[in-house]
Amino acid sequence: MSKIKVMIVDDSAVVRQVLQSVLNSDPSIEVIGAAVDPIFAMNHMAKQWPDVIVLDIEMPRMDGITFLKKIMAERPKPVVICSTLTDKGAETTLQALAAGAVSIVTKPKVGLKDFLQDAASDITQAVKGAAKANMANIRTSNKQPSQVMKKLTADAILSASGHAMSKTTDRLIAIGTSTGGTQALEAVLTALPRTAPGIVIVQHMPEKFTASFAARLNGLCEITVKEAASNDRVLPGHAYIAPGGKPQWCSISCGSD
Repeated sequence: MSKIKVMIVDDSAVVRQVLQSVLNSDPSIEVIGAAVDPIFAMNHMAKQWPDVIVLDIEMPRMDGITFLKKIMAERPKPVVICSTLTDKGAETTLQALAAGAVSIVTKPKVGLKDFLQDAASDITQAVKGAAKANMANIRTSNKQPSQVMKKLTADAILSASGHAMSKTTDRLIAIGTSTGGTQALEAVLTALPRTAPGIVIVQHMPEKFTASFAARLNGLCEITVKEAASNDRVLPGHAYIAPGGKPQWCSISCGSD
């Protein structure tokens, strides 16, 4: 079985060293290169293309988001973002996911070396999961939230479709997506009309990231997208994303009162 070939792109020598040690310790992973910035990375990848790229965001000459967009436009490959800028709800996180990143690892601003060593299992699993992502139909959205028409209320949707409240749960769509599924999920949800059946979603994503992800999708879609909460009613024209890290937490209502 061939190893997962990984390219590390980070301007910190400490991060490159520790990540190389952590990833190479797994028998199924091989680090084929570590570059200080995207320009050096592109020169290396011209000779040998990786299966997965572990990418920082703040770097000289070219930032990680710009590099990520370039990769997805020219030759899509799974990218794991490993940065201090991807705190829960951070705009950078949403930009990275929108640009095609399949996984996010948030580095702390202090105690970095110890963190990377302690989080070795999480990092290797993120790389392994990314390697399985299907990048064949990768798509990034240029749509801005302001381009989406004003949302209708549930009552307006029900009136327009001619269904009474007792009929709101006769159809239900359930979606489960794994690493790299954010792009596919965006493609599906942005194509749905506001009269679509209620949708429940489990997306493989770190805890506390799903609320920001749902908010971003809500700005792009005709339907309403939100992070699910206990006792939410599944309504037409609405999609509910289970909170990251605990998809079993929500108890949502699919029946009539």
